[in-house]
Amino acid sequence: MPDSTITVDIRDKADFDNGHIKGSVNMTAQQLAQYKFDEGCKVVVVCRNGRFSEQAAKQLCERGVDASALEGGYSGWLYESIDGSDRSREIEQSIRKKFARPIWSRFARAIIKYELVKPGDRIAVCISGGKDSMLLAKLFQELKAHNKFDFELKFLVMDPGYSPVNRRLIEKNAAILGIPIEVFETNIFNSVFNVKNNPCYLCARMRRGHLYNKAKEMGCNKIALGHHYDDVIETILMGMIYGGQVQTMMPKLHSANFEGMQLIRPMYLIREAEIKRWRDYNDLHFLQCACRFTEENTSVGHTGESESKRLEIKHLIAELKQRNPQIEANIFRSVENVNLNTIISYKKNGEITHFLDGYDD
Repeated sequence: MPDSTITVDIRDKADFDNGHIKGSVNMTAQQLAQYKFDEGCKVVVVCRNGRFSEQAAKQLCERGVDASALEGGYSGWLYESIDGSDRSREIEQSIRKKFARPIWSRFARAIIKYELVKPGDRIAVCISGGKDSMLLAKLFQELKAHNKFDFELKFLVMDPGYSPVNRRLIEKNAAILGIPIEVFETNIFNSVFNVKNNPCYLCARMRRGHLYNKAKEMGCNKIALGHHYDDVIETILMGMIYGGQVQTMMPKLHSANFEGMQLIRPMYLIREAEIKRWRDYNDLHFLQCACRFTEENTSVGHTGESESKRLEIKHLIAELKQRNPQIEANIFRSVENVNLNTIISYKKNGEITHFLDGYDD
């Protein structure tokens, strides 16, 4: 049998599905360690940044397998493979034309329906480097170019401790998209890395606080995040199933800790599938997550508790959709059509109202 080479990607399945080297196969580190390769087969192991693939390749070599690690991991390969030519105009045109209905019109509808942008606003568009926040930035650029009233934009990237290659990848994608980002640094990853209980929740809260603080420092009155329609319906179900409460991810919020600041979610009505289509149509490549904690745990077969729950909810919705195609719309509408006459109790501003209050009046 002639020699053959197989590329094995040991990243989390969600990362792999978000983007991978053509022809590579996805395995966990444990599956790789137990897999029996054909004699003469060469194995190239891929992780996020090359750190864990080196260890996995070494273990294979000790078993007699001809194995090596891809230098720089998927992030390094991605950085080298991205076409750096000026494509921003083509990408902008795709938003105006091919994705006018599923993306641009839904973005504009959310802006109007929830009154997210007003004259005189100074908005910090927060960019993590993923597909959602990058699209959000492009949509805001389009809105700025064609809107009838004045508002200002700042494109804000917080570096919570990215690896150098991930930082460069975000900067390179921003350059391709024509987004003039402003980067500021924090040490959040180091702060939460050794936290055992809900590190992702703590990280998210710390990131939010830093973004608010930096945006206010820059004279902004709003921060914009890239949460989309699917995030909303997943949050509704997660609250019911795991939190024992009915709540949703709101399209806008006043900050509790930063006076005069608001958070807005202009992609509230856009489906994630359409964001992926936009990404793939324009041959764009983004990291799923550049977090050091996620890298450490997914490389050894573990995911954060909140992420595993969200993935479980995604699967549940997909299963229900096979029986009822309207399930997602119904979940979304459920928090728009709350009938307080049929609710046992509800809370507003910290005060609980029970249906027995005034029942006999």
